[in-house]
Amino acid sequence: MLRVPNLSLPPEAPTLADAVAQAVRDGVASGQLVPDQTYSVYQLAELLGVSRSPVREGMLRLAEAGLVEIRRNRGFRVLRPRVHDVEEIVEIRLALEPAAAAKAALSGTEEEHTAIREALAAMAVAAARGDEAAFWPADRALHDLLLRTAGNNRSAAIVAQLRSTTALLGPPTTASGRTLAEIHAEHEPVVTAVLRRDGPAAEAAMRAHLESTGRLLVDRLKT
Repeated sequence: MLRVPNLSLPPEAPTLADAVAQAVRDGVASGQLVPDQTYSVYQLAELLGVSRSPVREGMLRLAEAGLVEIRRNRGFRVLRPRVHDVEEIVEIRLALEPAAAAKAALSGTEEEHTAIREALAAMAVAAARGDEAAFWPADRALHDLLLRTAGNNRSAAIVAQLRSTTALLGPPTTASGRTLAEIHAEHEPVVTAVLRRDGPAAEAAMRAHLESTGRLLVDRLKT
C-alpha cells in the first residue's frame, strides 16, 4: 500500500513552482518520497494545498535536474542516482565547498564561527547518542553555514539540492559504510582550521572529506 508522504511548502520560495520543487527535494531528503515509487500530480497538489499547474511546473524543473522522471498520465517517480550522477555531484561540490571553507576561515565573523562550532558540537552529541535524526540536520547545517559564511548563498542552495539527490542512496551511514562518529571526525579538521582562521588547512580538510565521501558512495554503488 502506498504510504502517503508528509510534505509541506517552504514559506520562503519565490514562486509556487519553486516551493513545490523544494517540498519534493525535502521529501526526498527526509525519506518521505522514495525511489521507483510513482506519485500522482493530483495527490501532491492535494497534499500541498495548491493547484496542479505549479506542481507540474515544479516537476518539470526537477526532471530537468534529473531528480524525477515524468510518467505520462501517471505522475512522477523519484530516480535513484547512478555512479555518474554521484561522481558529477562530488565534482561540483569540490568546486564549491573547499574554497568556501577557506574563505569562511579568513573572513567569517566571530558570531558566524560560533555558529559553525555549535553545529559541529551538535553533530558530536548526536553521534554519541547514535541519533541519526539529529545528526544529519546538524551535518547539513554545518556545510550550509560554511558556504554562507563565505558569502556563497547561491552555492549553499546548489549544494542543498545536490544533497537531496545523494540522499536517495539511503542513510549516509549505510550508503557510505561509515559510522556517525567517523563522519563527525572527518568534519573536525575542517572546523578546527576555520576557527584558527587557517584558510589553506580548512580548504584541504574539506577537500579530503568530500573526496573520501565520494569514493565510498561510488564504491557502494558499484558493488
